[in-house]
Amino acid sequence: MTELTLVRHGETIWHAEHRYAGSSDIPLTPRGRLQAQELAECLAHTGLDAIHTSPLIRARDTAEAVGRAAGLTVHTDARLTELDFGAAEGLTGAEMTERFDTARQDFVRDPVTHHLPGGEDPRRAVRRMTACLTELTAQHPDGRVLVVGHGTIQRLVLCHLLGLPLQNYRRHFPTVRNCGLSTVRWDGTDEPSTVALIEYNIPTGSAGTGP
Repeated sequence: MTELTLVRHGETIWHAEHRYAGSSDIPLTPRGRLQAQELAECLAHTGLDAIHTSPLIRARDTAEAVGRAAGLTVHTDARLTELDFGAAEGLTGAEMTERFDTARQDFVRDPVTHHLPGGEDPRRAVRRMTACLTELTAQHPDGRVLVVGHGTIQRLVLCHLLGLPLQNYRRHFPTVRNCGLSTVRWDGTDEPSTVALIEYNIPTGSAGTGP
């Protein structure tokens, strides 16, 4: 069984205003870089076998901090990228309501069936990230792999792996801390009974790990 430790990137410059970053390439704040360093110190000597990350700079910089501390090369994979939120990229919830109120309400009610205008279908995003994780379990059947990525897609994939309805991802996993640890043990087969959730959203440092 492979241990997959899923980590959301550190804080970004859009974090304070709760803007939807999605596929936008937004950098870390100084606090986000500190969170990444504290994550690196936490994981440096935990026996990681590999580090894989979304190519977006906020995830890549977070992963590189861990790679330096653990002495591992960081591998990027576009399948770990956050959902593209379409017309909602860069907007707050209030701005979405102002611009497309009905679509926003539909999204809040069922974010999978009614994903944001022009955005990526969450079911497609789950397929691409799950395909990546399946490959990682085959490459490291008894290893521990760090996967640095993004909050929404990670919550969706956790629902998929655990056999939970995708549309309830925000209810089942309401918060994903910056640089918090979530670990699953999985053999890579497409059966929820083969997945064990070991930990979820565990903080890793003193810099603060807001949602």
